Amino acid sequence: MALKSTIFKANLQIADIDHGYYADHALTLARHPSETDERMMVRLAALALQAHRINDDCGGDGTLGFGAGLSDPDEPDVWLRDFTGRARLWIEVGQPEDKPIVRACGKADQVMVYAFHHAAEVWWKGIANKLTRPQNLQVWRVPTEAAQALAALAQRSMQLQATLQEGVLTLGDAARSVDIECLRWK
Repeated sequence: MALKSTIFKANLQIADIDHGYYADHALTLARHPSETDERMMVRLAALALQAHRINDDCGGDGTLGFGAGLSDPDEPDVWLRDFTGRARLWIEVGQPEDKPIVRACGKADQVMVYAFHHAAEVWWKGIANKLTRPQNLQVWRVPTEAAQALAALAQRSMQLQATLQEGVLTLGDAARSVDIECLRWK
């Protein structure tokens, strides 16, 4: 019998001062049995970092949510679709292979990868030359310490606040917070 995903609920209040975006999001995260709390929370942080694009790319008429991720390799971890169903933003978390990234670049207007594992530098050195052509691709490095600290915020029911100011995302609950300043590799 296959293991089922664990469901997490998050009420996320976003105050993106850098982009003038302020909104509350009621989210459901399905954590795949092979996914860690760290990876799941990096997905949530990536969503918070890009939530402003609902207004910027879709004029407020879009859907931002979690894809099937690990359960379906043809879907992203996070995506933004406009009202026509067009994929405006495709986000992958971790260290994906080059071919799925290039395929995603053909399916969406913008593709972003958020690498967070301690071996991300080794991954990037091995894959960077294969990803020079896609012009709609960005690759970001989430500091390992910040990604690991995010795991401590994971609970089945979460009340989280996300503030983005001067490129730094502060994500936290009532008891603790984590500052995340991503480094752009591409």
